[in-house]
Amino acid sequence: MKKLKIVTGESLDLLQEIGLVLIAVATIIAFGIEIGVMVEARAVTLADLLLMFIYLEVLAMVGIYLKSGKLPIRIPLYIAIIALARYMILDMKDMDVWRILAVAGAALVIALTVLVIRYGHVRYPYESDSSS
Repeated sequence: MKKLKIVTGESLDLLQEIGLVLIAVATIIAFGIEIGVMVEARAVTLADLLLMFIYLEVLAMVGIYLKSGKLPIRIPLYIAIIALARYMILDMKDMDVWRILAVAGAALVIALTVLVIRYGHVRYPYESDSSS
């Protein structure tokens, strides 16, 4: 008797691509909403620009993943650094010194992580990347 395979690699790939397209569409909608907020306010703040930059990084991450099937771990780390910077900019007046230091320390740790990953990638490249 044959076993019925409900979940195959191909169906998971299809679901993954559908999820990525949904993320891209939601990001584009959020980007448009943010533009509408700026137009309505007739002002552009640094927080608005950083949020739009986060949206662009998310779109770039989705694009890279759809093209190559690989997700460079550095992109989410860059997004996290920008998000922490945006958080500090928006809430700095209400933050105590320890919270500011904690957020800045978290951004520093993430930045150091990016450096370690880049160093490791250059020093110990993957077999498939050795030709590039």
